[in-house]
Amino acid sequence: MDFRILDASAFYAGVPFRSDSDCYTTSQVYDEIKHIKKNQGVLGTLLETNRLKIREPSKESTDAAIKAAKDTGDFQQLSKQDISIIALCIETNGEIISDDFAISNVGRNLGLKISPIMTRGIEDVGVWVHYCPGCRTNHTKGKECPMCGTPLKRKLLKGKSLSVPLNE
Repeated sequence: MDFRILDASAFYAGVPFRSDSDCYTTSQVYDEIKHIKKNQGVLGTLLETNRLKIREPSKESTDAAIKAAKDTGDFQQLSKQDISIIALCIETNGEIISDDFAISNVGRNLGLKISPIMTRGIEDVGVWVHYCPGCRTNHTKGKECPMCGTPLKRKLLKGKSLSVPLNE
C-alpha cells in the first residue's frame, strides 16, 4: 500500500489542502503544524474526513531511522519530528513529501521514495564527514580537529559508503 507521508514543510506548502490523496503524518509533526489555518478549522476537517491520518512509527522503525541518520552524518541536522517521518516511511514503505535536505539524504540512502514540494530535490546523496582544512584529516564528528585544533568543516561524500579513512 502506498502512503504519502508529510513533514512540516509539506503542510506549509499546502500539500494536504489541495490534494485528494490521503496523507499521513506523526503526532510530533502535527503538534508542530497544528496552528496552520487554525481559525478556519482546515486541519480538523482533514482529520474528520480521514484525508489526514496521524500514525506513530514503531520503536524498531525509529531506531532504524536514528541509526541511518547517524550513519549518513545527518543526525545532528534532524529534529525528532524529522526522525519520526523517516521512521514512518521505513515502516510503511511510503513516499515522503519534503524539501528538507537531511530527510531526503537519509531517506534516499535507505532507498525510500522522496518527493520534493517546491524545489527540484537533492541531486547528490552521500555521507557527511567533518574535515580539517588545516591538516586535511577526516572525522566522524566534532567541532574542532583533535590533531591540530582547527575548526572542522562539513562536506558531503557522494555515494552511499565511506571510502576515506575517518578518525573518531
